[in-house]
Amino acid sequence: MKKLLFLFDTDPYASVFDTVVAYDGGADRVAGYASVTPDNVGALVDGTIFTRGGKDKQSTAIFVGGSDIPKGEALFEAVKKRFFGPFRVSIMLDPNGSNTTAAAGVALLTKGRKLKGKKAVVLAGTGPVGMRAATFLAEEGADVTLTSRSQLRAENAARAIESRFGVKVKGIVGADDASRASDVKDANIVFAAGAIGVHLLPESAWQNNPNIELLADANAQPPLGIEGIEATDKGKERHGKLCFGALGIGGLKLKLHRACIGKLFDSSERVLDAEEIYALAKEMA
Repeated sequence: MKKLLFLFDTDPYASVFDTVVAYDGGADRVAGYASVTPDNVGALVDGTIFTRGGKDKQSTAIFVGGSDIPKGEALFEAVKKRFFGPFRVSIMLDPNGSNTTAAAGVALLTKGRKLKGKKAVVLAGTGPVGMRAATFLAEEGADVTLTSRSQLRAENAARAIESRFGVKVKGIVGADDASRASDVKDANIVFAAGAIGVHLLPESAWQNNPNIELLADANAQPPLGIEGIEATDKGKERHGKLCFGALGIGGLKLKLHRACIGKLFDSSERVLDAEEIYALAKEMA
């Protein structure tokens, strides 16, 4: 029985990245669908749940992706609502790699350490990876602040996190190097989650800061989000702080993503959302 993964993407094109990792994770065939919405997903879901029976059903699974977390979450919920009784297949949510990337990054930060009570700042924290990183840090007991160029976006992201996960984070403005340097002044943990090529923090803002213990940067392409660390850093000590670059995080992210794909085919009832993915990341770290 072929392992079939159906990629439902909210963007105009189905993700090539997610397709490749799906094959590497054990899928025999991947079918990608673009511009999928809660309104048009019904027939696609029906095709997955009514075609195989018994144990054969676990060889069909669904992956919900795209670049927008709210759209992905809405689509994810619409898919699950279509399931009933035994008519269901395993499903995973990872819009823009948000769950797997953030889970890998925070799992590495927390490995062998307690983050409870630490002050954490997530720079450019209103994007998919930033919001999830802020969530996982808060769930570890850290006092989390996320920054944005817009106070409204920052506050909206904080409210969305509290509504979805029940943890509180603070949203503030971090519009330029000077303001972001001020934002991290009292931080113990800094997690940069900006877009590709967006510089967020100069080395001078952290190298001599005695409070900062851990830094992570999810951007792999220069200029990196945090000046002074390397993309390949994986617990590299720099200026007395432990640093994690995007490629250092990415190794675990890819292993985690592949492992999640494999688990989708273990049964027809697995649901891999942020909580389940983060728990697996901590095991794998």
